[in-house]
Amino acid sequence: MTDAIIGANVPQVTGRAKVSGTAIYAGDIKLAGMLHGKVLRSPYPHARIVSIDTSKAKALKGVKAVITGEDTPTRLWGVSRKERRILAAGKVRYAGEEVAAVAAISEDIARDAIDLIRVEYEELPAVLDPFSALEPAAIEIHEGTGNIAYETHVDRGDVERGFDQAAAVYEATYSMPYQYPGYLEPMASVVDVDTATGRITVWAATQSIFMSRSRLAEALDVPHSQIRFIQTMTGGAFGGKAVEDANTPIAALLAIKSGKPVRLANNRLEDFLAAPSSMPATVWLRMGLSKDGLIVAKDSMIIGDNGAYTGLAGHVIHVTSMRSDNMHRIENVRARGKLVYTNKIPSGAFRGFGGQQMAFPLNSHLAMLAEMVGIDPLEVQLRNAIKTGETSVHGWHMGSCGLSDCLTQATQGIGWAEKRKASKDAGPIKRGTGVAAGIHVSANRQLGNWDGSTAIVKMNEDGRVTLITPECDMGQGAATVLSQICAHELNIPISHVTVPQPDTDSTPFGIGTVASRVTIIAGNAVRLAAIKAREQLFEVAAEKLDSDPHALEIQDGMIRVKADTSRAVSLPDAVRLHLFRVGGQGIFAQATYDPPTVMADANYYGNVAPAYSFAAQAVEVEVDTETGQVRVVDSFVSDDCGKALNPMAVHGQTNGATAQSTAWALYESLNFEDGRLMNGNFADYAMPTADALPAFKSGFIESNDPNGPYGAKGASETAVLPGAAAIANAVYDAVGVRINDLPITPEKVLAALREKHNAGDQHA
Repeated sequence: MTDAIIGANVPQVTGRAKVSGTAIYAGDIKLAGMLHGKVLRSPYPHARIVSIDTSKAKALKGVKAVITGEDTPTRLWGVSRKERRILAAGKVRYAGEEVAAVAAISEDIARDAIDLIRVEYEELPAVLDPFSALEPAAIEIHEGTGNIAYETHVDRGDVERGFDQAAAVYEATYSMPYQYPGYLEPMASVVDVDTATGRITVWAATQSIFMSRSRLAEALDVPHSQIRFIQTMTGGAFGGKAVEDANTPIAALLAIKSGKPVRLANNRLEDFLAAPSSMPATVWLRMGLSKDGLIVAKDSMIIGDNGAYTGLAGHVIHVTSMRSDNMHRIENVRARGKLVYTNKIPSGAFRGFGGQQMAFPLNSHLAMLAEMVGIDPLEVQLRNAIKTGETSVHGWHMGSCGLSDCLTQATQGIGWAEKRKASKDAGPIKRGTGVAAGIHVSANRQLGNWDGSTAIVKMNEDGRVTLITPECDMGQGAATVLSQICAHELNIPISHVTVPQPDTDSTPFGIGTVASRVTIIAGNAVRLAAIKAREQLFEVAAEKLDSDPHALEIQDGMIRVKADTSRAVSLPDAVRLHLFRVGGQGIFAQATYDPPTVMADANYYGNVAPAYSFAAQAVEVEVDTETGQVRVVDSFVSDDCGKALNPMAVHGQTNGATAQSTAWALYESLNFEDGRLMNGNFADYAMPTADALPAFKSGFIESNDPNGPYGAKGASETAVLPGAAAIANAVYDAVGVRINDLPITPEKVLAALREKHNAGDQHA
């Protein structure tokens, strides 16, 4: 074997199809007789549905199905809580909720039919922020809940005793908005129903075919085996295409009603309304630092805005409550979290999965505390950073940890030491630097007591491989890295490995592409399956070559004896030898990898992941004190990915994550008026373009995790975590004002500068 493919810069195996326009996304699929679906959405954040008149829509020529909440199964569905129907029945709970849907022979006719549906609403009082929702007199969005969807309680050590030992204590409140996933491809589904058997086939963009199938089976109230779910090429997801939206259930119901295939594709506004965005949160945080710069106590309260229905946000706020604790040596921790119902768009999974909602407050706090004890903030980060071999306050064992190296690499990457010593410019443009860090899991034994993946390596008669895996490539390069691992173990070109789209009918069960688990979990499964396939090849080749199997190698498409390379058999011939014999069979190897992890107990203690990834970011910003404009002029992100199996892919993921975190810090926020989304399009939603971002610099630390394939662990999500705090810290360093409310807009900077100026005048 050769190591040429592991650690090499390998272009994505799906790249040619994407750039040539031949990739087939869900919206590209066309089936005979296919209809087009459209959805009518509520204009009110909270209202009773008095009546729905669909008669004119049904009478429109070309309309084949019209459905309302009364046509949906009464069984409730939801990821965490079973609380919603496929279409609203009796009541709507947010502006944008799906009320009715039509299927017609064209999109134009479907759109016209939607306009003909008449709904009479009785508007109800709405609660539009979590604090109002928690008031004793607040209406309940879901009866019997007190508007609380989920609560967390985490206690470790003696927090009050820790504060008593602190040389500095800092307390502040931070607020963070929704962030829309911003993928290129909006949600889309195509559903066909076999009228003879009732079997349902779905083609859709998803991060998990099996979790999506379960969600759909529950919503339709049918057996899982009645549904076949096929992932199409997916144009980005960032957590948003997991299992939380209603696009596929609505398309399926229209297909059942019409007896025809139905395509339902969101336009961009519909996607803003229907897709889960990141959980808005308000975090009160109090921390204590010793005179030596060590964290002695951390106390927090998180209020998360769940929106009207609960998807994965319960898991998100759980992460916010305790994940960031694990990157530090800390003994005294207390966290309280409340996920609160509001009459707004449901929040849910997003890249970093709740980690950023605490990384921003925590890293901002550390910078302030460092100033209070007179220590450089980088040094405070380094003194508290957890190390390889240590176990965190919540029971996470660090088989590998490159956090300190990430902090050093990132700060050196922007010239931290020199820039911190530089005097401030006397003009209106001020420069400052900031640093922050983050931790993320590589897989997570959380959904159940299995966190595995199964892979199948099937070698064809030409010696090439079909690699079957349930893990979804959503644009991050999963198919590429798994192909690399397979090609490496069999020593064949990566072009000789084909990875079909995951399909519940032919793919082994898998959890899917969540929690940065593909490289470490599926990668190990592929490695084990490829080794088994190689052993099968060597077994039959050894008989042919009269050799010991351990004396063989694969080189240049041949299985040969290492000591006498003239004795060889080609891979195609070996496959045929294995098949065409008495009792023979094809080269077919299956392997499952379930990591040696431990589910957390009732108090959230347990080594939940086989590895943990770390990232650090250092930035330099310019702040215009006359306009309030903040510009990132230099940035370096360092990512501890264990082992970079594909450095080009790691850099791509790191820089993409950095762009998202910069956007969250400075630009992005969903804006509502009376509960209605006002900027649900890319013209009004302030997602930064390339000219608003610096030329990102990134590096990686190879800490070589013992559980990872060749030492690798996750490298897609962690880099999104430090950005907002690093930028906020740099703004503070530049102009001495602390912005705790994201995004950091010019208006907020100017207001803070005025307040600082007025406070100075009053003091004088």
